Amino acid sequence: MKTYLAPVNEIEKKWYVVDAENKVLGRLASEIATRLRGKHKPTFSSFIDNGDFVVVTNAEKVHLTGNKMDDKKYYRHTGYMGGIKEASAKELLEKHPTDLIIKAVRGMLPRNKLGRAQLKKLKVYAGQNHPHAAQQPAAFDI
Repeated sequence: MKTYLAPVNEIEKKWYVVDAENKVLGRLASEIATRLRGKHKPTFSSFIDNGDFVVVTNAEKVHLTGNKMDDKKYYRHTGYMGGIKEASAKELLEKHPTDLIIKAVRGMLPRNKLGRAQLKKLKVYAGQNHPHAAQQPAAFDI
């Protein structure tokens, strides 16, 4: 029996909205990554982008378990000698609350062109409001 491959023009991409208030970051990110990749669909193929769009609201109210708010560190490099910068999850949540969710989901996607294309379908907002009401996103409860 041959594997069915859905043609690219027949793939239906839906929009979902997720409220991140009082949700645990890792569990939230894994569900979002599953939706972005399309693994919940019977037509899933690892080399085709057949995932859905996900809009995350209330990113500033996401929750981490244990002491991760203080202990978990995020690193970046400026490109200059000795230019490594470090920020705790608490600092990142205060300055850029959307980056915390984006970094968690990015780590769960493939590290190639396809993963970068799938990450572009993730829209994260710190507050309750988002500009994607015209797409009529369905509520997705995690």
